[in-house]
Amino acid sequence: MKYEAVIGLEVHVQIKTHSKMFTRVAAGYGHKPNTLTDPVVLALPGVLPVMNKAALDAIIKAGLMLNSGIAPVSKWDRKNYFYPDSTKNYQISQYDQPICLGGFVEIELPGSARNVMGEHKKIPLTRIHLEEDVGKLTHFASESLVDYNRAGTPLMEIVSEPAMHTADEAFAYLTSLRAAMVYGGISDCDMEKGQLRCDANISIRPVGETKLGTKVELKNLNSISFVRDGIAHEIKRQIAAVESGGTIVQETRQYDGEAGVSTSMRSKEMAHDYRYFPDPDLMPVKVDDAWKARLQAECPELPFEKQRRFIEQYQVPYTITSVVVWDRELADFFEEAAKLSGKPQAAGNWIVNDLLRELGTAKQVLAESKVRPAHVAELVKLVDAGTLLNNSAKEVFIDMFSTGELPSVISDRKGLKAAPTDLGELEQWCRDAIAANAKALAEFKTGKDSAINAFKGPVMKAAKGKANPKAVDETLRKLLAQM
Repeated sequence: MKYEAVIGLEVHVQIKTHSKMFTRVAAGYGHKPNTLTDPVVLALPGVLPVMNKAALDAIIKAGLMLNSGIAPVSKWDRKNYFYPDSTKNYQISQYDQPICLGGFVEIELPGSARNVMGEHKKIPLTRIHLEEDVGKLTHFASESLVDYNRAGTPLMEIVSEPAMHTADEAFAYLTSLRAAMVYGGISDCDMEKGQLRCDANISIRPVGETKLGTKVELKNLNSISFVRDGIAHEIKRQIAAVESGGTIVQETRQYDGEAGVSTSMRSKEMAHDYRYFPDPDLMPVKVDDAWKARLQAECPELPFEKQRRFIEQYQVPYTITSVVVWDRELADFFEEAAKLSGKPQAAGNWIVNDLLRELGTAKQVLAESKVRPAHVAELVKLVDAGTLLNNSAKEVFIDMFSTGELPSVISDRKGLKAAPTDLGELEQWCRDAIAANAKALAEFKTGKDSAINAFKGPVMKAAKGKANPKAVDETLRKLLAQM
């Protein structure tokens, strides 16, 4: 029997705010343990929570970016559980009236080739709700220590419908969702810092069946690659269990990405296990049209929207857009260079191939680079005018990355500009090249335009590599037209 996997993801995203969700104490990462606390975080008697307006702005903005409906009224609930990472023994969350309902995340599956756009799908969302994060436990051989610095940090939970069927779809979903949150300034989504965490709900069913199978929740997926690997492993595990006569039980399992195995943690809780009830200390949140309109105006153009526009507006290929759009700063850099140069594809090639290579070698981010869009645009213009040949331009780029000087300055200093060629001398070199290659001449006369390239090599050799390529092409075509 063939089986189909059904996958839903619950993604927790820490919202980037100066203070925590229900108190003014600072939010942050990397501080000395238990220093970002106050009476509210520690749940001392008599303290009361106060909502963080910036966190509410962020979740509404995230919902608008992901095409969710924004509830006119949402409320707060207490999710009750007893665990050392929660000082109150409950978590302030949202149960039946979340802020955002529905929506979708657009994903792209791998194409048939690396330079071909893949299939696009819209993965529907169930909801996005806001809650407070909990503390972090560190386990040792005989004891566990708790750090409450993370406790109380604003946290969004983005819940997808069970609408994915492969590990690759889940990987694409998480990649797209992460990019959207970073683009919108909602979060830095650094998984190593716990700013983005993902749990996967996975079940299998016979192909053609519509009823969902028993789901298993997979935790400890601490990188996007581990999400893909963990889901692939769990699908295989469930199929193997069923085919060997076993059954799938509803449970929570943890995935060890290094070992590539999962182990059972506990039976999976149901919603009623948390005994949700409305928080008596917090008023409901009302969102009017003016609030939504203000945040809608702040929503950025998302990667796939930007990619479609770049392809249409600048006529650049997928190979360029599929690289630059996933980093907002890089996309803006490309667009400025494209406009300044007037040659978007040439600018894109320098950025994708040369700039990113040099950044990687230097272990720098784009903001640290001395190369700016104006540098790339000037280099493109020098090459297009024939002032710089390709090999010389590559040498100029490396120098430009190191020094931050403009290409024209570097090419003058190093004597790399193509020398003006005497037209009579150039014409003679072209005649000699044509006379030496009768086969290419015959092919060109029959309409094979690419045959002209057979003459260019000998001409450039005679010119010692410094002839203007445009002048060579124009002179050859003029002479060939006379034959």
